[in-house]
Amino acid sequence: MDWELGLRLGAFCVAFGGMAFAEARAPLRAALRGRRWMTNLGLVALDSLLVRLVFPAAAVGAALHAGALGFGLFNTLGWPFWLECLLAFIILDFAIWAQHVAVHHIPLLWRLHQVHHADEAMDVTTGLRFHPLEILLSMALKIGLVYLLGAAALAVLLFEIALNAAAIWSHANITLPRRADRLLRLVIVTPDMHRSHHSIERSEHDTNFGFFLSVWDRLFKVWTEQPGKGQGGVEIGLKPWRDGRSAGFLWSIALPFRRRP
Repeated sequence: MDWELGLRLGAFCVAFGGMAFAEARAPLRAALRGRRWMTNLGLVALDSLLVRLVFPAAAVGAALHAGALGFGLFNTLGWPFWLECLLAFIILDFAIWAQHVAVHHIPLLWRLHQVHHADEAMDVTTGLRFHPLEILLSMALKIGLVYLLGAAALAVLLFEIALNAAAIWSHANITLPRRADRLLRLVIVTPDMHRSHHSIERSEHDTNFGFFLSVWDRLFKVWTEQPGKGQGGVEIGLKPWRDGRSAGFLWSIALPFRRRP
């Protein structure tokens, strides 16, 4: 499985480096880095380490194991490989969307997910900022679904790479030309589309849950076209903690266990 880890790491570096460069060249807002970036990057490093310790083979390993056992839906259907890969990708994307909706509406899960939303700025590192317990729960659910589907390892690997790249892309501190954004968001989530989701306004941050495909938000009518204060004016974060504390690593780790003001 070393090849899988190397491929994912390479794709991550390309996506992160490319979007960080784009932010530096043409940021939508003034950059807010320093301690905040160190915390967000520290969280993704910790998350990655814990996932490899708890789930050494991760989702791709689960797909290989299910295939060897002949376990799961697609391993019994005998459909064309390309069709199984396409359906697996779409189903996994919908599952991540549904999980995202759930963590916003189930109080215990929201305690974990609020670490992501507490970030007071939105850039390439925000897409990496998740509490370790949320990441472990997400991986457990993903592995369970991979076994049930009998998804091909290639489909799971491509989905994992796309999901990581999409998280970096959709949180980037950039804006697209209006026409390009309008066309892209017909299929995939764009930074301007996802920025509403990080608004301090509850009516906006409980919309636009998609990570990769944009269709689910429209289909289930949880869609916001633009934030009320516009792309440059939308306030990012959570109201009780817009005081700089979210830039702290230990504070962020402890946030789910704190009493909300």
